[in-house]
Amino acid sequence: MDTMKYIPRLLEAHIRHALARNKSVLVFGARQTGKTTLVGRLDADLVLSFVRPDIRQRYEKSPQLLLGEVEALAPTAAGRRPLVVLDEVQKVPGLLDAVQDLIDRGRANFVLTGSSARKLRRGAGVNLLPGRVTVFTLDPFSVRELPARDLTERLLYGSLPGLLTVPNLADKDTDLESYVTTYLEEEVRAEALVRQLGDFARFLELAASESGRIVHLRKLSQDIGVSHTTIGAYYRILEDCLIAERIEPLTRSATRHKLTKSEKYVFFDLGVRRVAAREGAKLSRDTLGRLFEQFIGLELIRCAHVKRHTVRIRFWRDPDGPEVDWIIDDQGVYTPVEVKWTEHPAPGDIRHLDVFLSEYPSAKRGYLVCQVPRAAKLSDRVWALPWQSIATLV
Repeated sequence: MDTMKYIPRLLEAHIRHALARNKSVLVFGARQTGKTTLVGRLDADLVLSFVRPDIRQRYEKSPQLLLGEVEALAPTAAGRRPLVVLDEVQKVPGLLDAVQDLIDRGRANFVLTGSSARKLRRGAGVNLLPGRVTVFTLDPFSVRELPARDLTERLLYGSLPGLLTVPNLADKDTDLESYVTTYLEEEVRAEALVRQLGDFARFLELAASESGRIVHLRKLSQDIGVSHTTIGAYYRILEDCLIAERIEPLTRSATRHKLTKSEKYVFFDLGVRRVAAREGAKLSRDTLGRLFEQFIGLELIRCAHVKRHTVRIRFWRDPDGPEVDWIIDDQGVYTPVEVKWTEHPAPGDIRHLDVFLSEYPSAKRGYLVCQVPRAAKLSDRVWALPWQSIATLV
């Protein structure tokens, strides 16, 4: 990001607002989503990056050092508490007890970042700072932050900040390949998350290929040759390491008793997904349509991460009948969203939206997101919406 003009992140205003209220903040995000750049814009009194081995080892040996160093920071002339940034804090989870003590005594406000929630959520005895931090998620750039000049390029190469300065598409592929390899080596092998890295590498390829589809654990277990419980554990690793987002189905219905209950996973970045799946850059129209569906889902998820914690993104599927790609669930108020790779929506494209609207009274309007140049009314309760306007729905 240092070779280009800084692109503002929507999350920054929310983080600053929390800090102004004397709240501490935990920012989760996958590697290279821009966490360090974002927190570097804050006026911090002490910054510790545990990516550096020398700093990490110093605090691993003596976690109490943090207490003394923060105690030595004086409040500002305006009475503001000192601000302390701990970057990649999951690498030294033992520090969180000291962080809690300092927060409880009002000695400082903290901004913590992490690219893996696994050690923080699943580590035995790890202090999760319940009720003491406001948790945010930083994603790759959304369309609202960085409009896509070329939709197909965004579907193929994603929107990681580090790739924006790479003009050559072949070089983008090289960097994405390095990202996937680094993830396997550093996140999986270094943390000893799996016994057989080869099995996990094969799983990662298949999971990337199946991104956006209903998960069938037993089929994947047969393809890879490991148990279905192991496949489930592998998916939890992807989720904890922020590589994949788990999407739960909407299962409540007064009339349908066979709604799908299995979840699906969507890779956090479509460029990483494509390279992990070992797919080339020349894709069929059907494949582009499937990626477009995931792209819209990711945009909805990113909007939900920034805007309101009350919003969840789901899907709806009856194996014997209709299905809707995405459901915006705002505390039981539903907005169905169907996605089509078309510039000319037809009546048949909205029939499942009409079914959903008739079955759920809380749903007032449905949307068909496609490549139309501007919004258009397709029926009494369904509108066609340009994909560039997706953020207006959340």
